[in-house]
This record gives sequence, C-alpha cells and structure tokens, in this order.
Amino acid sequence: MEAFRLAPPQPPLLRRTERVLRTSFTGPHITKKCVRPCFRASVSKPTAEISSPTEDAVPSSSSPTFVVAPPPRPKVSANSLQYPSGYLGAVPERSIDEGNGDVMNAMGYLTNILSSKVYDVAIESPLQLATKLSERLGNQVWLKREDLQPVFSFKLRGAYNMMAKLPKGQLEKGVICSSAGNHAQGVALAAKELGCNAVIAMPVTTPEIKWQSVERLGATVVLVGDSYDEAQAYAKKRAKEESRTFVPPFDHPDVIMGQGTVGMEIVRQMQGPLHAIFVPVGGGGLIAGIAAYVKRVSPEVKIIGVEPSDANAMALSLHHGERVILDKVGGFADGVAVKEVAVIRSCASIKDMFEEKRSILEPAGALALAGAEAYCKYYGLKGKNIVAITSGANMNFDKLRVVTELANVGRQQEAVLATILAEEPGSFKQFCELVGPMNITEFKYRCSSDKAAVVLYSVGVHMVSDLEAMKQRMESAQLRTYNLTTSDLVKDHLRYLMGGRLNVENEILCRFIFPERPGALKKFLDTFSPRWNISLFHYRGQGESGANVLVGIQVAKSEMEEFTHRAESLGYDYVVVTNDNNFQLLMH
Repeated sequence: MEAFRLAPPQPPLLRRTERVLRTSFTGPHITKKCVRPCFRASVSKPTAEISSPTEDAVPSSSSPTFVVAPPPRPKVSANSLQYPSGYLGAVPERSIDEGNGDVMNAMGYLTNILSSKVYDVAIESPLQLATKLSERLGNQVWLKREDLQPVFSFKLRGAYNMMAKLPKGQLEKGVICSSAGNHAQGVALAAKELGCNAVIAMPVTTPEIKWQSVERLGATVVLVGDSYDEAQAYAKKRAKEESRTFVPPFDHPDVIMGQGTVGMEIVRQMQGPLHAIFVPVGGGGLIAGIAAYVKRVSPEVKIIGVEPSDANAMALSLHHGERVILDKVGGFADGVAVKEVAVIRSCASIKDMFEEKRSILEPAGALALAGAEAYCKYYGLKGKNIVAITSGANMNFDKLRVVTELANVGRQQEAVLATILAEEPGSFKQFCELVGPMNITEFKYRCSSDKAAVVLYSVGVHMVSDLEAMKQRMESAQLRTYNLTTSDLVKDHLRYLMGGRLNVENEILCRFIFPERPGALKKFLDTFSPRWNISLFHYRGQGESGANVLVGIQVAKSEMEEFTHRAESLGYDYVVVTNDNNFQLLMH
C-alpha cells in the first residue's frame, strides 16, 4: 500500500478499547484513507484497530460485573484541521501489523459479511454510471445507489444484521435506539421484519415527516430532549431499565459487518480495475465495513472517506491519534453530523445527481459524490474507475430551497456581484449595457440619498472568462465592482435586505443559529429586549438544522461585556460580524 506523508508523524497505532460490563470487541486492522476532500477535505490513511463498546451486552450470571468508565475524550475545534478542497490530509505515519490474531479477526469480518442476512430486508443496490459527470471529470464515475433501499438509506443493513443475530429471548424483550433519521427507520423496519417491539428516541426538534415515517413502520416514537445526546442518554437509560437491546448506529461489530455488504456488492458488480471508493463518514460504521471486505479481497483499491469540513471528527481523531469530540458540529449534512464550501459543494452534487438520475439526495447522501469530484480535480485524475456511495435520500422538503439557491454557486454557474453606480440620469442604462450578454438572474437596486448607490445582482456564468470580461468592462467605465459569491452573509441575508443604506448609532451585527423549536424566538427576545433596541432582524429557516438569523442590536461600548455575557448564556451559536466588509458596502 502506498503511503502519504502529508502530516507530521503520529503515534504508531490508533487503539482504543472501551470496557463496558466486561465486554469489549477488537476488530480487524483496516487500511483506509479517512477523508474530507470535498470540503477543504482532510483525508487520512490509517491502519486502525476498531474497538467497539457493546453497551447492551449481558454478562454471564456466573461472573461478577465490572463497569469501567472510559476516560473523557478531548474536545477539539473542527477549524483546527482544514485543507484545500480535494486534498488527502491528516495522514499519520503508521505500519501495518498483521499478526495471526489480526488475520483471524479480518477473516472473521469477511466470512460474516459473506453470510449476512441483510437481504431479508435490503436490496442489492445497483451500481450505475454517471455519464454526464464522467464526461466532465474525464473518469468513469459509478454511483452505488444506497438511496434506493426500502428506507432510502444504507442504515437498515447494519441494524438488521445486528438484530437478526440476537438470541430469541433477548429479541422478545425489544430493542431501542436513538436517532433523528435514517438509523431510526432502519431499526424500525428491521423490528417489523423480525416481529419485535422497537422504541425510537428522537429529539423534540425532529421534523414531523421523519418521526411519522418511523411510526408508520410500527415502532414507538418517543420525542425527548433538544439534542441527539439527550435522546441517546434517554435510550440507553431505558434500555437498562427494561432490558432492551440498544442498537447503536455504527459502533458495533455486527452493525459494521452489515454495512460491509455494500463493499461486497461493489467488488462483485465492478467490471475492470477500480481506483477508489468514496464513502461518507459520520460515525465510521459504513467505511469500516466496506474497508473490512474490500481491503481483504482487493487491497489495491483505495477506500476514501469524506467528511464535511465542520464535522471532521474522524480526520481529527486520526490526526491526534485518539478519538476526539468536536466542540461544535455543522448541521447541514446532518446525516453525517455546514456552511461555506461544504454546503455549496454538497448542493452542487445534489443537483448533479438530479440531472443524472432524476433523484434527489439528502446532503449527507451527496457527500461522497462531492468528495470524489473534488479529489479528481485536485489531483488531476483521469481515465480511472471511481465509485461514490449515494448513501441516502431522506431529504426534508423545506431544505430544497437552500439547495436550489446554492447549487449553481457550488458549480460556479452563478456569481453574486455588487457595483457602485453614480446617482445621476443614465447611470442605470450604462450599467445594463456594460453587463452585455451576461444573463442577469437577480437584480436589486434602491435610490440612495448619497452621490453613489449600490446595485446587487446575480449573473449566470458559463465560463469564468465571461465573468472576468464583464468585470473588466465595469472597471474600465470607472464602476467599482465586487465579487460577493463566496460570502455567506450576502447569500443568506444581505441580498434580501437591499433598500437603502443607513448608519445606526452603536449598532452591532450578529449572526445567530436559532434551534427549530417552539419558543426559540421568545427566549432570544427575553435575553436582549427591552434591555437594548433591536435595529435589524432577518430570519432564514433551514429545516431541522436550525434557522440562520441576522440581528442588529444597539449596544454602547460600555455595555459590550454585559451583551457578551447574555449572548453566551442564551446558548445559541453566534458570531459578531459588525465589521464585515460586505455589510459595510451594502448596508452602511
């Protein structure tokens, strides 16, 4: 196997064995590149020992029970490890140690994957050529269509494989899991097939369409807590109280083996040499299962994991040589948990999939496709067979608006610009003539009391040279023009607030993420009003991942410490953007 030396050397082997009720599991050595190439991607190529806690295990009645609490995992920032889009980063230097125990473990995975019963509920998903994307990238891009599964996600494979192996007596006591989406549906369908009772704990913020889908499969849904962690704590507590089996979404050998059937199918379906398989990474169960099979039978194939840039826990864990927890996780690709490059590229890949197969993926489901494209472009890859796993299609309808708005930006087919015009007769006509053949898709202008006004507009882009030529025409006519395409503040808020500029005394500008739950706005207002005057408010809903809110508040310098304290105690993610150049340009 080739080695990448793109990061400082790390500890020789990533090992973590957690013991719960005297039960621990050590999986095979898996050589893979754990990656995030699509979103300033970080990719790693470790040989990792998987150690999975089986928290629902039942100890022998003849043996004493010992519970050893694992040490707390360090918290790190996602921004502490960022790379250019498509780059294989966070690659520790480590050797492959294949002793007899490791070989036996690996063979155990292989035989269990081959004998898995997942096809009682799952289909062998097709491997389809993406013809348009293949032509654009100069490679044969194959789509492994896990979005066509009965619950529109690969998750039912692992859930069913674990549950089907439970002893009859344990299965009769029922199962329980915590999930806000795909894993919940997988467990519910598996329970229906096996004839057992299933309880699914979901956060109260879960969209109605998701928990109703789970209920239709016959499971009992309990809405509890504002976050996934709270729902998980409830599920594990109830599992112990009622002797139910807790079904984890990824951290269990039988779940990993079930997901490994995806890799088995790819090897069987792929004709000709395969360069790489791109896999979305959340908890790591899917990539671990695929690598366990593919690396045993086709070791020359690269296994490349893809993470959003602000949900890069796997890359950071490999980089630090131990499992870590992110201090903050992006929510757009929530099936694996984003803004900036991550969201834009993911949206562009969702559009690619729609144009290829007339199917709409969820953001997490498009992650591998976005990573594959970024990797090919960064390394100039040509003439190779690559596979991207389209892992899910449980898209919330209210998220489609955000996807459609950002898809053309992600494919660089639309640019957002601002031009300074003189407030005089004929200036608007001159501006339109200078735009020339460019297709204007959005245009906002309001007369200003100043001698100059700002025009905010979007244009369709077929070639970068066309955009550059238009900007040059503007500059030659002494019309200053700014490219605002990459500004989240402009795309999310300022483009909707054009209507004249105003200087407001002591105004600070903040972007808040409001949770999607009743009372979120009232809690915000109780925190800041009537203590300070709210001078601007723009709310932008984004589904269950929360609402993006731009707020202006008049706070004197002497009161900033109090404001900061209140903002922190509110508990909503926020950032102060008062000095943002684009805000100054468009609103002041």
